[in-house]
Amino acid sequence: MKVLWAHGLEGRPDGTKPTYLANELGWDVVSPEMNSQGWAIAEHVSIVIQAIEENPDLEVIMGSSYGGLAVANAAARMTNSSLRLVLLAPAFGLAENFRNTVGAAGIIEWEETDSHAYFHHGLGHEVNFAWDFMTSADEMSWPMISHPTTIIHGLSDDVVPIEYSRRVAARNNMIELIEVEDSHRLSESLHYIPLAVERVLSH
Repeated sequence: MKVLWAHGLEGRPDGTKPTYLANELGWDVVSPEMNSQGWAIAEHVSIVIQAIEENPDLEVIMGSSYGGLAVANAAARMTNSSLRLVLLAPAFGLAENFRNTVGAAGIIEWEETDSHAYFHHGLGHEVNFAWDFMTSADEMSWPMISHPTTIIHGLSDDVVPIEYSRRVAARNNMIELIEVEDSHRLSESLHYIPLAVERVLSH
């Protein structure tokens, strides 16, 4: 099984989930550095598209949170490709989430200064998001998915509300949503991944 793994905003190419896929499941995992071109979702989408084009033998395209949103947007641009997606707590509603978190005044300051300091827990320090982070998020928060897709989302997710995945799944019969008793990181639900892959491959 050869899969593409797109890690989240604060994830790493060698993080817990791709390591699980490679070591526990024995899969061949292509796991690019998603932040190598920048922080905006459009730049992460470019990374996914490039990885898909460079690996035509991929069987499933997978992503977590921000990476899941990047995968969904990449697939939306590749409607003529035969792709199968598995998304873990994908960051649908990205723009709404950031606008709510930063607040109206903060958003105005961000646009005026082209700068927003974001504490990156994975790196352990602040990084700077330019305003293109938000303009990109405004365009790409709700991609139209036209490929067979399985989503795994935790009922206790306090980062990306499960209602967002429910909304996307409800409008598209190509999407199956697996709801689990877990939080955003889905650390207790990795064993659902083979099931999600099996479901999406049989679609």
